[in-house]
Amino acid sequence: MSTTDREIRIAHAVLELTHRRADFDPLELLHDLTAQAVALLPVRCAGITVLDREGNDAVYVTASDDLCLALEEDQGELNEGPCLDSARTQRPLPVLSLTGPPGSLRWPRFAPRARRAGIMAVAAVPLRLPQVPLGALNLLMAEPPYPSSRDLRLAQVLADATSTALAFRQEIAEMEQVLGQLQTALDSRLVIEQAKGALSVRLNVSLDEAFQRLRAHARSHQRQLTELSAQVARGQVPAELLDPTP
Repeated sequence: MSTTDREIRIAHAVLELTHRRADFDPLELLHDLTAQAVALLPVRCAGITVLDREGNDAVYVTASDDLCLALEEDQGELNEGPCLDSARTQRPLPVLSLTGPPGSLRWPRFAPRARRAGIMAVAAVPLRLPQVPLGALNLLMAEPPYPSSRDLRLAQVLADATSTALAFRQEIAEMEQVLGQLQTALDSRLVIEQAKGALSVRLNVSLDEAFQRLRAHARSHQRQLTELSAQVARGQVPAELLDPTP
C-alpha cells in the first residue's frame, strides 16, 4: 500500500500539534488547529470556542479568519449554534445544512446570519481534556463537497492531538507545582533541623526534646513551626523556650 501526499500531510499535522515546548502558548496551539483543519478538510473556515469555568457559557478563542471569527461571536451572542452544541454536549456534530424552511432549522437565528455570510453547512467536534470538557472545533462550509464521515473523524483526531498537548502542559504545570512544594518542604526541614540543633546546644537537651519544645511552643502560640524554627536558627529564641520545664 503506497502512502499518499495527503496522508503525509496529516501525519505532519498531528506531529506539529502534539510536539510542543513545555511552555508553549495555548492560544497559538488552538490557532494552529484551525489552520490545520482548513488545510486538510473541505471547509471554508474553522474556529474554536471554549467553555467558561462553570462549563456553561461559551467564550470565543480563535478562528482561521475574520469570517469565522464573526460567526463564532454571533453564536455567543445568540446563545445557539454548532460550536455551542458540541462544546456543551461534548459530542461531534455531523454536517448539517443551514438551508431550508425556517421552521426546520436547528438554529433559527444563527442560520440566517451564517447564510448571509456565505456559509451553507456546518459541523463540529469536541475539544476536551481528560475528565474536563473544554470546548469545540467549529467547521464552516460554503459549498459542496462537504466533509465526509471520515473527514470528521480526522477533525476529531486533530482536536484530540491538540487536547493531548494541552493535557501534557497541564501535567507539566502540576509536576512543577509538586516539585516546588517538595522543595519548600525540604527547605523547611533544613530550617527545623538547624533550630533543633541550636536549641539542643542552648538547653543541653536531646534533639528529640528540642523538637518537642519547638512543636509545643508553636502550637500554644498558634505559629507555624517553620517560622518559629527560622527565628530560633537566627539566635532569636523566645524566653519561654529557655524555660527548663517543657
